[in-house]
Amino acid sequence: MGQRVWSSRTIFERESELAAVDEALAELTGLRRDGAESPDRPRGALLAFAGRAGIGKTTLLAEVRRRAAARGCTVLSARGGDQEQRVAFHVARQLLQPQFAGSAETDLRTSLGSWYDIVGPALGLCAPSGGAPPDQQGLRDGLDWVLTHLAALRAPMVLVLDDAHWADAESLSWLAAFAPRAEQLPLLVVVAYRPDELPDHAESFKGLPGRAGGRPLDLEPLSAAAVGRLVREALGAQADDAFCRECWAVTAGNPFETVELIAKVRDRGVTPTETGAHLLRDLAAAVKGSGLIARLERLGTSTVRFAWACAVLGTEIRPSLAAAVAGLGQEEAADAADALRGARILTGAETLEFVHPLIATAVYRAIPPGVRVALHGQAAWCVINDGQGPSAAARHILETHPDGDNWVVQQLRAAAEETLRAGAPDAARSYLARALREPPPYEDRAAVLYELGSASLLTEPATTVNHLRAALEEPIAHPRLRQHIVYRLSQVLAHSDRLAEASDTLAREIRVTDDARVKLRMVAEQFMWDAFRADEPDHPSRSRRMAKLADRLSGRDLTERYIIGLRTWDAILRGEPSHVALHHAERALAGGLGWAEPDRGFEVPVLVALAFMYADRPGRTEELFTTGIADFERQGWRGAHLSFAYTLLAYVRYRRGRLAEAEDFVRAGLRLAERVGPGTPAHWYAVGILIEVLLARGRVTEAAETGDHYSFCAPFPAAVVFPDAQTVHGELLLARGLTKEAAEELAAAGRRLEPRGMRNPAWCPWQLHLARAEAHDTPERAVATALEAVARARQFGAPSAVGQALRVAAEVSSGSARIKYLEESVAHLERSPAAYELACALVALGTELRRTGRAREAAEYLYRGLDAAVQCSADGLVEAARDELAAAGLRPRRLHSTETDTLTSRERVAANMAAQGCTEAEIARELSIDEPAVVRLLSAVYRKMGTEITGLTVALKPT
Repeated sequence: MGQRVWSSRTIFERESELAAVDEALAELTGLRRDGAESPDRPRGALLAFAGRAGIGKTTLLAEVRRRAAARGCTVLSARGGDQEQRVAFHVARQLLQPQFAGSAETDLRTSLGSWYDIVGPALGLCAPSGGAPPDQQGLRDGLDWVLTHLAALRAPMVLVLDDAHWADAESLSWLAAFAPRAEQLPLLVVVAYRPDELPDHAESFKGLPGRAGGRPLDLEPLSAAAVGRLVREALGAQADDAFCRECWAVTAGNPFETVELIAKVRDRGVTPTETGAHLLRDLAAAVKGSGLIARLERLGTSTVRFAWACAVLGTEIRPSLAAAVAGLGQEEAADAADALRGARILTGAETLEFVHPLIATAVYRAIPPGVRVALHGQAAWCVINDGQGPSAAARHILETHPDGDNWVVQQLRAAAEETLRAGAPDAARSYLARALREPPPYEDRAAVLYELGSASLLTEPATTVNHLRAALEEPIAHPRLRQHIVYRLSQVLAHSDRLAEASDTLAREIRVTDDARVKLRMVAEQFMWDAFRADEPDHPSRSRRMAKLADRLSGRDLTERYIIGLRTWDAILRGEPSHVALHHAERALAGGLGWAEPDRGFEVPVLVALAFMYADRPGRTEELFTTGIADFERQGWRGAHLSFAYTLLAYVRYRRGRLAEAEDFVRAGLRLAERVGPGTPAHWYAVGILIEVLLARGRVTEAAETGDHYSFCAPFPAAVVFPDAQTVHGELLLARGLTKEAAEELAAAGRRLEPRGMRNPAWCPWQLHLARAEAHDTPERAVATALEAVARARQFGAPSAVGQALRVAAEVSSGSARIKYLEESVAHLERSPAAYELACALVALGTELRRTGRAREAAEYLYRGLDAAVQCSADGLVEAARDELAAAGLRPRRLHSTETDTLTSRERVAANMAAQGCTEAEIARELSIDEPAVVRLLSAVYRKMGTEITGLTVALKPT
């Protein structure tokens, strides 16, 4: 009776809220309420309703679902649960799982495509694969793709989330980030929550409505008039004003309490007149709090215990499972369920739920603490016996007291592994921390600490270090476990810019390891982290040892190929002949060098790929990067890994002279790096390369502003990054005209790199920039510095390196030497892929020839330089070439049609951001234009490229 009243009554005083819903549905469907087509393009929106408990949020959302279904919308629905807040992706599964229910694995793989192994485990659609877990950003991107795909496939779509304040952290953070995109999709997102109960992990959600262009609609209590109409609708017109007024007074206009009070009035047969009004306060007290519990207790011990079991289980409660938790027989449990339905505490048949979350909370809090703990323990056993698995039991175990039970430890470890591989490291960490408190058997403690550290790896590296170091202090029976702990500890130390500690950790273990293959692996790891150390005390000695070792190895396994790969990189840094470096690079690749190998970093494969770039084979580098990016994306690694890949791919394009593409890539990498966090190596790489690209394009002011914005200055990272951060900073100072400061910075870079034998100007041109800085005050020293760089470049032998060094030597020299060096520079650069450097050399040679009176020859080089600069999008160099032509009395040629047909810089930015899944609003903010202009830009891209923007298709396609 009470439930019928609650669900079927008229919705009072929600006209403005329902009007907002109708308006949003009209925009979504393209249809007005009268069925006529709207003149506007269908578009999605976000609606948020906020209000305290019992204010009518659930009833309002039920009406939203009804109206959406009536308009032909696909409706996704979910509800947060007080008891399910710690169950990772509980809400996401409610929303998305039903859309794939009953699908065979082949159909699921077809529907989810490359995201199957990434989002499938999180949504409970498949078991986790054996590979490494996806990072959290990659998983969110996958969930974004699934929801976007569904919205397009089953449009128009309405997503409804009730009790968002109780949603699990993983689902809530995903939805908070995704919701603003609804406006760009045929998707209406409607959420309801209690603002005063949003948990700490919902910080991003608190500001969501404002960020999405609106604000939450606050639901107010019902007025006395509305309560009166509600009372008369349920009890009849005989309810007098005094009675209705008292109903409003005792419930304060709370809709839930009002409806429950009316039900109590009907049950008790109270006359709805002033004579019966004095009974309302006692009846209202029985609706909630202690009154509700007293009413429950009157139903009998078995019924109370069944209600407690249901409160512990949460939502979607199976009667048989509740009976098992309560320790009741099936008949006794059925009677209890009937009694609770009659008392308007539970509803449902095959699955039970509480009539209202307020009731569930009151019942749960009324359970005596000791009994509550015992019931959670019993629930954990029952859930496992029911076949639901460790993850379902883990949330119950978290509520129990530690008791040294190894079964508990085993279940928590299994749940943590399952949850971690599904992409929820925070939940996995909470399970393992609880397992550690149980505590585990003495011999398993190191393993639990290792697993706990691994779960914290991407989110809390400092915590990971503490756990792993503690694990090494424990007795470890299995050498393989100790090795994994050492590998992981050195990895997290290195990624935290603590490279010396990473190297020392491996050195200590190498001394006590007997297994030759294990020792070789540890030596390889130590070589790798030392290669990135800016403060390595004895680089030449390590270099000699590594060269000797690598020359003996055949590359029969991954460890040997890693050492050979590191030998390749060392040859690049030291400036050995490029053919030597390429020989070792091919050896390293011969047996395979994947970028996403289990328990391995991606550093060595990246270094080997870059070796080809420095040796003037950038096409091979891009092939390897394309394969590596695909590896990352298959694993769902879309954080720091993908940021590095995009950023370094930008560096390859920069060195090839494709500056507009380089800028697009590096900005994409920087956006990813900012999601990882400032101050990380990925951030240093991205900012440094962006500054290099901007300087090459002639945008010195923008480069300086970028450096200031990101604090790109000392102290520089302890890890070696490329381009070398200190050198880039010196180049930026030089471009700004601060020659003295630039010389000091570049000389300091030389003092840091020279003792380590890092002397290849192709890798770090600190000497070339230093020579240009010295030319202002000490021209003779500048020439000597430049010629030393030329000699080193000739030793390396890559035409691009020799040509660049000769161009700088010409710049700081005088007399006939300038033309001699520039002619030789052009000759070398014409045999290299360094199109921007060639453009610079051509313009410089044309300029010098004009100044010496050789106008005819000058014109040829200036025209060639101008064409090359235009092709490179080197705007500053284009202007310089035009000025020189004008000074020679010549007019620039018209651009070829092939030049004007390529994408503009803005079009490239828009295309690449669209390929990254950015919304039109985000692209508009990046380009400082309005959204219609973004649409026009993307339309131009489609026309020019003849393709839609999907995934990385455009991002990797040369223009």
